[in-house]
Amino acid sequence: MCRHLAYLGPPVTLASLVLEPPHSLYRQSWEPADMRGGGSVNADGFGLGWYVDGAPVRYRRGVPIWADESLPGLAGSIRSGAVLAAVRNGTVGSPLNEAAAAPFVRDQWLFSHNGLITGWPGSVSKLAEALPVSELLTLDAPMDSALLWSLIQDRLYAGAPAAEAVASVVREVAEAAPGSRLNVLLTDGDQIVATTWTHSLWVRRTAESVAVSSEPWQDGDGWEEIPDQSLLVATKNSLAITPLAPRPVELPMEGRE
Repeated sequence: MCRHLAYLGPPVTLASLVLEPPHSLYRQSWEPADMRGGGSVNADGFGLGWYVDGAPVRYRRGVPIWADESLPGLAGSIRSGAVLAAVRNGTVGSPLNEAAAAPFVRDQWLFSHNGLITGWPGSVSKLAEALPVSELLTLDAPMDSALLWSLIQDRLYAGAPAAEAVASVVREVAEAAPGSRLNVLLTDGDQIVATTWTHSLWVRRTAESVAVSSEPWQDGDGWEEIPDQSLLVATKNSLAITPLAPRPVELPMEGRE
């Protein structure tokens, strides 16, 4: 699978998030610590997204992050207070090119998916039928992550709050395709919406910032693991983590048979 991160806070260099920490996304691309049986090396592309004057800018490549000789200089020279980045381990049968690398972008939104949809594409064909044909014909790539993003977009642009759009799609895809891995990150530069569904995700808060990452990029730095099947909604100054899947209801003893 993939590794990804999102950050909101005071402007920092992209390199300070992606390249420089001891267990940075760069290092995670060849030495991930917790892939949960979903692959080993993230060598099938990468992408960086950041915001300039409230609008997202994206840089993607279809090569391993360590193969881009221009990246250190680029990432060291760009500063932003809102960043989303990812390295990719492509699912067997999916495209291995730049168009398949996160982040995906539309208007102010940046999106990343760490995982896979089991039984693709048949398992989610009924969900896809609800999308306009034009959306299906213009997917970034013929792959599960792009469809997942299109399903979430459809609800965002119908007026659903970001957290509701993400949570409802993840639940429905998980029901249609049991065993799927559905960790997603979504940001508009002001908030981060994330899910955990089978894969790992961690959060770190400071007085001025919030960071979310598949793995902590530095030990002993205030990172906390997010429980599986959770929804995270964060801004620079707030953080809420709630159960994503319904929890079993414990009946009182007298109500049981």
